Parts: sequence; structure tokens; C-alpha cells
Amino acid sequence: MDKLHLEIVTPARVVLEKDVDSVVAPGSEGEFGVLSGHVSFLSGIVPGELRYTAGSEKEVLSVTAGFAEVFKNKVAILVDAAERVTEIDAERAKKAMERAKERLSRDRSDKEIDFARAEAALRRAVARLKVVQKAL
Repeated sequence: MDKLHLEIVTPARVVLEKDVDSVVAPGSEGEFGVLSGHVSFLSGIVPGELRYTAGSEKEVLSVTAGFAEVFKNKVAILVDAAERVTEIDAERAKKAMERAKERLSRDRSDKEIDFARAEAALRRAVARLKVVQKAL
């Protein structure tokens, strides 16, 4: 089977550049999978887990919002942040999740709280913790 070339890029660094067999990513319209020969397309990426396989190796990363482009057996994932399991501080993610939940539990008329930002922080923290749980 032909390989896909996967690139995961953030503004700070190239997180991964590798030939893989398959990619599953959290798209804005739902999770999508890509195999060799897939039709070209663009998709938004939402906070969640990105999985790939390369032979017998299986890896899971946490990603935040961004975009994905599939074109000629290349998958480019451009996101604000991406972390491997070994890079995730689970305790910090738990604290971020609790802070976000606390903010979201307040009265929606409270002008001191940016609820959209709190919801985004909650989604990022949940994605990180989900990736850590899968690694256990």
C-alpha cells in the first residue's frame, strides 16, 4: 500500500513529518480518515485527538483548532498547537478544565467572563486528557 506524507505544523514548530499508512483527524464536520489515494479536500480542525498509523506503530496527538489539507497523498495539518502524549502535562490540563468549567457555570449575563474563550479552553483541556487516557 502506498504511503501518505503527514505533516503537523504549528506556528512555533513542525511537530511531525512522517510517511504513514492512515490518518484520522477531528474535522469541523466530524472525524475524518485518510488513506492513500484519498480525494483532495480541505477541512477545519477542531480540538481533539489526531491518530495515525505507520506499519505497526500507532500514535495519538492532541490538536487544537486549525485546518487540514489533503492533496496528492499528502496530509498537511496546520493547527495552533499539537502535543504528543509525552508532552502533555495531565495535571495542568485537569486544572485548566476545572477553571473553564467554573467559569462556564457562572451566570451568562456576567460581563467579566469571556464564555467563548472558556468553552475553547474546556475543549482543549478535554482533548489533552482524552489523549493521555488513551495512552494509559
